[in-house]
Amino acid sequence: MGAFEQQVGAIPALEGNNAPVANELTIDRLEVLGELPSNLNGLYVRNGPNPFYPPDWRYHAYDGDGMLHAVRFDRGVASYRNRWVRTAALTEEQAAGRALWKGIKEPQRADRPDQPLKNTSNTDVKYHAGRLITMWYRSGMPYAVDPLTLETIGPADCDGALDRISAHSRPDERTGELLWFDYDVKPPYMRYGVIGPDRKSRHAIEVPLPGPRLPHDMAVTEHYTILHDFPLLLDEEARRLGRYKLRFHPEMPTRFAVVPRYGQASEIRWFEARPTYLLHVVNAWEEGDEVVMVGTPYRIYDDEQGRPDARRLERTIHHRQRDFWLYQWRFDLKTGRTTEGPIDDTLNSEFPAINMAWQGRRTRHSYHAVFPYGGREEVRFTGVAKVNHETGAFVHLSEGPGAFYNEPAFAPRDGSSAEDDGYVVTISWNPLEQRSEVLVFDARDGEFGRGPLCRVKLPQRVPNGFHATFVSQATMQRWGGPSPADRTRIDAKESRP
Repeated sequence: MGAFEQQVGAIPALEGNNAPVANELTIDRLEVLGELPSNLNGLYVRNGPNPFYPPDWRYHAYDGDGMLHAVRFDRGVASYRNRWVRTAALTEEQAAGRALWKGIKEPQRADRPDQPLKNTSNTDVKYHAGRLITMWYRSGMPYAVDPLTLETIGPADCDGALDRISAHSRPDERTGELLWFDYDVKPPYMRYGVIGPDRKSRHAIEVPLPGPRLPHDMAVTEHYTILHDFPLLLDEEARRLGRYKLRFHPEMPTRFAVVPRYGQASEIRWFEARPTYLLHVVNAWEEGDEVVMVGTPYRIYDDEQGRPDARRLERTIHHRQRDFWLYQWRFDLKTGRTTEGPIDDTLNSEFPAINMAWQGRRTRHSYHAVFPYGGREEVRFTGVAKVNHETGAFVHLSEGPGAFYNEPAFAPRDGSSAEDDGYVVTISWNPLEQRSEVLVFDARDGEFGRGPLCRVKLPQRVPNGFHATFVSQATMQRWGGPSPADRTRIDAKESRP
């Protein structure tokens, strides 16, 4: 790794703990400082960029090949492994012995209209129907990964039903379904569908849009799906020249499509809201005639004329700066009206996590990564927080500006029934000890603020990354995942000389 770090060290997105790692490890038992709860059982997995070949272009943090880092919790014992996501593009590059694609700061490949920009599958990871599914923020083919070995199985095309989905398509732990959407620069500009727990398509429609859009997430309730149409668009002139540039159009409203889970395009109800841009949804649910959605949109500031400052938002996004607040929209299905406003306007937080067993039901709590304001290119996750949706109150934990936290995930306690009866798990960078470690917090009110219950020391540095998920052992077994016997078999096989 030394030569690689020396070569790319002048690039902010590859400095310090952003620098990639070269080793794929399997460690059966990790050292724990403190006591690891025995009723915490399942898998925490985090996806993120980790370039396989040293970049020879103007590298952006979004460019790196996907790498999964996973910590398995099994009756008081923690184990670790990490693997690259072997996408079709990475396999092609490995055969050539060099990088064949550049990143989003460079012109796209004109000779590959099928894949002008490399699908790295580096953005999110979720569990569905016995497999981990890795996804890409630009919308592309998802990949299936074995949850025990982290080896890439191949494209998760669900018997040809999928050729591309967005990074934030959502599994439903209650039904075992995968609700997905995608978007494209050519018609159809958006599609939406449902994959069953048997990995077969149950539903798919085209969503009517006036042109290409840049949605990032979706929301689901028990009966509805909410799809997004924001006034942040690709700069068409730049796109024709093969460059990636964004323009915010404050004269256009934000629009949300509320559609029954198995609804047709004719059943979509469109709701207008203030112009904004949202990366991640916290949760959504139904209250009487209303559908409620909570998320963490960018703050939109007014310019000197009292109009939304479009250029400020564009600069914020371009420089990968973070300036968010916790916000709620309420869509009245009876009147067609939207009611909206902030829940908390103090904490600059994003990457929200909830107890996924409560997705689609009214939730009181969420857990977030916290950011400092400003910055450029290299985003710092300087803390974690628990937020109360009903009051806007929060508990914020940080070990100082040098510490770096990854997206938290909620891990339910075995047999739990209350929304916050469980743990919050995250990977952090400890600047004092110069090591990566997993922190485990008690998620309950009155306990979260006490700090981590334990620290699990990781065997190598884990570079800063994107999204994470926790899947409990009970959920894996319910929806086609490995049993304890399977884990024992795999461990025994890998321990043989």
